[in-house]
Amino acid sequence: MSVKIVLIGAGSASFGYNALGDIFASDVLAGSTIMLHDINPDTLKTVEGFASQFVEQEGLPFTIQATTNRKEALQGADFCIISIEIGNRYELWEMDWKIPLQYGIRQVYGENGGPGGMFHALRIIPPILAICADIQAICPEAYVINLSNPMIRISHAVHTKFPDLRFIGLCHEVHSLVRHLPVLLDTPFKELEIKAGGLNHFSILVEASYKASGEDAYPDIRAKGSEYFATAPSYFGNAGERDLFLQILKRFDYLPITTDSHFGEYIHWAADVVDHQGILDFYHNYKHAMLQPEAPPMQRLEEGTRQRGDWHMITIIDGIVGDSGHTELAVNIPNDDLIPYLPANQMVEVPAVIDKHGVHGVKLEHYPQAFAGLLLNQCAVNDMTTDAILSKSKHKVMQALLLDPVVDKVQATEDMLDTILALQSPYLDYLQQAIESM
Repeated sequence: MSVKIVLIGAGSASFGYNALGDIFASDVLAGSTIMLHDINPDTLKTVEGFASQFVEQEGLPFTIQATTNRKEALQGADFCIISIEIGNRYELWEMDWKIPLQYGIRQVYGENGGPGGMFHALRIIPPILAICADIQAICPEAYVINLSNPMIRISHAVHTKFPDLRFIGLCHEVHSLVRHLPVLLDTPFKELEIKAGGLNHFSILVEASYKASGEDAYPDIRAKGSEYFATAPSYFGNAGERDLFLQILKRFDYLPITTDSHFGEYIHWAADVVDHQGILDFYHNYKHAMLQPEAPPMQRLEEGTRQRGDWHMITIIDGIVGDSGHTELAVNIPNDDLIPYLPANQMVEVPAVIDKHGVHGVKLEHYPQAFAGLLLNQCAVNDMTTDAILSKSKHKVMQALLLDPVVDKVQATEDMLDTILALQSPYLDYLQQAIESM
């Protein structure tokens, strides 16, 4: 079936080539048009050139188009995939992380939760809302798949502003279970039945069982998990970054699906128990890996046609177009009674069934109440962050920060916010203007 897929942010070599490789591997999408869009004409032209060359060289049944004009790109779109960042990613990320520490706020990372997640959200949500406004106006029936962080806050803001948009947030963290559970349980993953859920980067394995017998696998996970994960390889093959991870397993009896850096951003006592050295090692290894030259584009496109990555955005599109009925391990969608205890307006990460009618979340009926309490601490923060951005109010940004469980100071928080507003003024002037008008 021929559809039009728009890749927004396609000039990013990591996103552009990986998404293209996955699309080229799809028989279901044969005959489709792939529209590449980016605001950087030079990187866009590079990706377009290699994609067109690869399609011609391999005789693939796809049409490649490219434009820097977003409204033009969205005409007739069936699927829009968003993967963007704002400004110098690592320079701004390190401000988000280190400046709160300078003011005595003990956040353990600075990307998705806590003050760092707030500043990231303040920069990236307005451009994503602008993209979604164009989608709503031009191709309102299109499915929108977002890969950008901070996923929780982006998804909440989009759902609040555009409740009828077919918006799905997608993250690859859950696939850590695919790597670790078979080793831990000495059982191939295809022979396990699992359900995981929560908020993005703040999610746990809720249920696990052996398919053949129907027997609960969690007793084995609890018996073996602490010893296994104390030495199990994490990102980049090194052990570590799991001190908080192991505390959650010990204190709450459930297995986190990600490691200390991401998980710790949402917990007020995390700074006392996380593996700080492991988090620093992860960040520097990640930054180094992302800034290194990658494999040649043609090689990456060829590899993509042989083996899909962990992101699964094209698997979801395949499932909708081909009416597959398959289950995805994790998507971020509105909480339509999918996780008890959480409000309906929150965007939760849950398994989902994919078919021609769309993405259908799987209800997690036996969600643990104690862990849900930690999730609830984030709901008011999400609500207030969205309100602050939509109303362009520094006053409400401050309220959202003071609602965050990681924040335990008042004047230092206000000083920290003023510092960030000054340093990141090219991206946050919309808040400054609102201040001056008060």
